[in-house]
Amino acid sequence: MGEGHVAEVIDGRNLRLSDGREIRLAGIELAAAGPTKTARAMALSAIAGGKDVTLRGLDDTPDRYGRQNAFVFLSPSGALVQQQMLAQGEALVSPDVADKGCLDLLMTAEAEARIAKKGAWTDPSVIKNAESRDDILAGIGRFTVVEGKVLSVRQAGTMTYLNFGRNWTRDFAVAISRRMIPAAESAGIAPKSLENRRVRVRGWVEARPGPRIEIQHVGQIEVLGGDYRE
Repeated sequence: MGEGHVAEVIDGRNLRLSDGREIRLAGIELAAAGPTKTARAMALSAIAGGKDVTLRGLDDTPDRYGRQNAFVFLSPSGALVQQQMLAQGEALVSPDVADKGCLDLLMTAEAEARIAKKGAWTDPSVIKNAESRDDILAGIGRFTVVEGKVLSVRQAGTMTYLNFGRNWTRDFAVAISRRMIPAAESAGIAPKSLENRRVRVRGWVEARPGPRIEIQHVGQIEVLGGDYRE
């Protein structure tokens, strides 16, 4: 997608190059909790402000706001800006990254920041408890990370549901469409095998009427280990 020089950091996720192009950092989302917008912008400015960069991506077509979504690499070091933002706890991984190697790199950076409690990870509310229905519902339309034990796995029509509560219409659930099942199974995440397992799910929260996240990419689900059959 070419090269450029960062002339301005607009906010914690958007840059403007000297040639006028506005670049949105692909592969990450900003947490609702944690650092302020100003703090995130300052962090991004410290990483990329005034730097020469190389842009990479699958499609350089601007979005409806005129921004190009790209992975941004600093020149000449080749350091990935998104990886550095994640390592500082200033962002969360968006699972819509097509390249598995790149996704693994970003997830590792996020995990290191989470363990070290950096940036957003100083705030325990960044990860929502699957049992806290109202807390999750407060994030309707936002990118949210939820953890909890899958109590049951049920199929209804073309959808498979991971249920985290006893009331299927009220409690938090994860929806997986039939077309996503082969990809999930290929990644070692067969839905039925998740029953009684603790998982971490990320995505955009909907109300149907209870809080729900629909799986669009396999990377949205992380199996945390541990069998909870007791």
